[in-house]
Amino acid sequence: MTDQSKGYIAALTGTLLIAFSFLFVKIALSSASPLDTLAHRFTITFLGATLLLVHKKFRFRVSGKDILRILPLAVLYPTMFFAFQAFGLMYTTSSEAGIIHATVPIFTLVLATIFLKERTTILQRIFTVFSVTGVVYIFMMSGLNVANYSMTGVIFILISAITNSMYSVLSRKLVKNYSPFQLTYVITALGFITFNVISISDHLIHPEAAGYLAPLMNSDYLFAILYLGIFSSLFSAFLSTYSVSKIEATKMSVFGNLGTLITIIAGVLILNESLQIHHFIGAVIILIGVIGTNFSKAKKAKITTPQEPSILPVKIAR
Repeated sequence: MTDQSKGYIAALTGTLLIAFSFLFVKIALSSASPLDTLAHRFTITFLGATLLLVHKKFRFRVSGKDILRILPLAVLYPTMFFAFQAFGLMYTTSSEAGIIHATVPIFTLVLATIFLKERTTILQRIFTVFSVTGVVYIFMMSGLNVANYSMTGVIFILISAITNSMYSVLSRKLVKNYSPFQLTYVITALGFITFNVISISDHLIHPEAAGYLAPLMNSDYLFAILYLGIFSSLFSAFLSTYSVSKIEATKMSVFGNLGTLITIIAGVLILNESLQIHHFIGAVIILIGVIGTNFSKAKKAKITTPQEPSILPVKIAR
């Protein structure tokens, strides 16, 4: 199996894990606040990553200088991405947010062209926009309420989308020197620290609110947090970083729009939500865009990555 094939499999698997996470987010938010959910989620993620770290196949060494190099990536995701997304959703609807986030491949295409010098053909650009159009079409036909339109919410969600694109581009550069697991561990650690500090501080300021540990007593919440922490955060972050080391950031980004389609299918199969004709039309548009972007011929600069660095002891040069 070629490295590119491995990259596509990783991207698709990560997309599946994230697409199904919305079900568990709904379950979690019925028992806890968004802040507590993020804190518990990344606590589980960090514990899971640490358990992998103590396993001899995942050991690695990083210096303080290495952490500083990776830190901007961790600031982009999860800190800025989730923070702006959460505040944005306070002022705008999920439909509006979905449409704005669908533009991530376009931002990624522009940033990858500027900073990574990735070469794309006119066909790839058209197909990228095509996949975005499919998502926008589905949300528009599903009914977009613009009565409570908020520029503040749009700006916050837009910043969240841009940080997502910047994460893809920066991780593509960092995988030249660091393994996917190293990058995953550092961003997981920062997410764990950031969201727990914010959540615990919020409980100290508002002691009348439910306790930090209270939601964990609910078995449904605990199960949801385990999925979100292990599969939707830890595994998906590793798979995303791994895939972007094998395929271009531009190609990788359109898988997010494919995730929208998978989310809709999951809602139909699990939550018995209705499936309308516009879902089928939008699905076809998205699939054409994703397939066209990834299989259109294009000249690209080859990226060199460490040979299977995630499963071998690694010592980073000082």
